[in-house]
Amino acid sequence: MLLSLVLHMYSMRCVLPAAVLLGTAPTYVLAWGAWRLLSAFLPSRCYQAVDDRLYCIYQSMVLFFFENYTGVQILLYGDLPKKKENIIYLANHQSTVDWIIADILAIRQNALGHVRYVLKDGLKWLPLYGCYFSQMYLVIFPEGTRYNPELTKVISASQTFAAQEGFAVLKHVLTPRIKATHVAFDSMKNYLDAIYDVTVAFEGTIDDKGQRKEAPSMAEFLCKECPKIHIHIDRIDKKDVPEEQAFMRRWLHERFEIKDKLLIEFYDSVDPERRNKFPGESVNSKLSLKKTLPSLLILSGLTAGMLMTEAGRKLYVRTWIYGTLIGCLWVSIKA
Repeated sequence: MLLSLVLHMYSMRCVLPAAVLLGTAPTYVLAWGAWRLLSAFLPSRCYQAVDDRLYCIYQSMVLFFFENYTGVQILLYGDLPKKKENIIYLANHQSTVDWIIADILAIRQNALGHVRYVLKDGLKWLPLYGCYFSQMYLVIFPEGTRYNPELTKVISASQTFAAQEGFAVLKHVLTPRIKATHVAFDSMKNYLDAIYDVTVAFEGTIDDKGQRKEAPSMAEFLCKECPKIHIHIDRIDKKDVPEEQAFMRRWLHERFEIKDKLLIEFYDSVDPERRNKFPGESVNSKLSLKKTLPSLLILSGLTAGMLMTEAGRKLYVRTWIYGTLIGCLWVSIKA
């Protein structure tokens, strides 16, 4: 019975983060909506500055749970500049946690409020957030869907396609798609500084037989089932990226060949001492509570204050209902 209680409490470790992250959503949306109305007659740069700050506050709270709460160890390899840059972030895709990795890097450059995502169409319908997230870009997962070693048909189809197109067959990543990368680069090339080619591996994703298994989901991650995240960053100056789509397609696949070699070293190295890490030196990067805890206290405090009054509770519920309906309507109109 005691063991069952312990296991139940362990499985509930993700409930607190989920409750806070979802529970503060109406507060965040109300703050954003109010500023959107107030800034209607102000220069767009004024709106953008405060919008970025609000977004930074919420995402900092997200990182409180995904880093400070879980105690995950972040190991950085390669070159992550300390200064902010205008970049496109390209990464392998294997987990629902992957978008958090972009935040993990951005907060270390004081650029968290500027992170934007390319998301699947289905995610545009998320309550409250969908219409907001659907406008975001810069973080791109060219594989188009998550790599899961258990979905052998998906992997086989990806490898067959690569072979048919004359590209190298990849083992630990899927064949990348060019469209989103090319559109983003072409429309932003005059403002870009670089592309960050990011390769991510979650420690603890090798089974007893030495085979790769599925990466942790958000719930599993928040239950502290991932002790370390290994992140390899390769900064590529924009002048080194071909602009024509046909050449960029070849270039992108070559970048994923490099990712694949890094992951083969991580998962399949014949030398046990070289497994569970990327080649080269790593830096253990710990995130200070000073960067995340204030955001948690601000949003939680404002939400608690709203829920203490009857009028506040009505506003809270109406924001969930009408905010979701208006968001879905907005997405439908834009579709």
